[in-house]
Amino acid sequence: MTRAIEIGLVACESCELVMRAADPITGTCPRCGERIDRRKPNSLGRPLAFLIAAAALYVPANTLPIMVTEQFPLHRTDTILSGIAFLWSEGSWLLAALVFSASVLVPMLKLAAMGVLLFTSARRSSWRPRGRTKLYRVLETVGHWSMLDVMVVALLAAVVQLGRFASIEPGPALIPFAGVVLMTMLASASFDPRAIWDHVGPRSVHERE
Repeated sequence: MTRAIEIGLVACESCELVMRAADPITGTCPRCGERIDRRKPNSLGRPLAFLIAAAALYVPANTLPIMVTEQFPLHRTDTILSGIAFLWSEGSWLLAALVFSASVLVPMLKLAAMGVLLFTSARRSSWRPRGRTKLYRVLETVGHWSMLDVMVVALLAAVVQLGRFASIEPGPALIPFAGVVLMTMLASASFDPRAIWDHVGPRSVHERE
């Protein structure tokens, strides 16, 4: 399998213009002005750092209180998981499933998917390059909806209000929760998917798919 860079072509990542490549590749895209690089700088080390930070923040995001609800004389402190359990016990099963998916399951899957991409690329693996490329595209698509996680928590806060005189304050988990969203977005953005194909031989695509 011949790669574009081997025949002197390179594509702009912003507008996808295919052009003749200089060696070394420097300068900007003639159509949109975006910087042209052979590869994103530090395309494995940088996303790995963001991924480790996201994984570290994932634990306090799900174990610390995300909100504190007060309605005299009641005082309630909820983590994301206890909030989900509360919604389930109140019969709001669909909302509980939505909160669980957006706030627990999706971030965990994004961490796992990014880990697979980084591990296989660092090992120079030729395993299922098309599948890994599709995985990266899914990750990028989900990344556009990453703030849905925060919006769902805001919705959870609104639903858990117990009455007219209830007050809700954000808990300490809010910052690490937002950090997980931000770090996973940065990890995906700084990863160069072209690294998936760097060590794929001519027959590997068909043999491994």
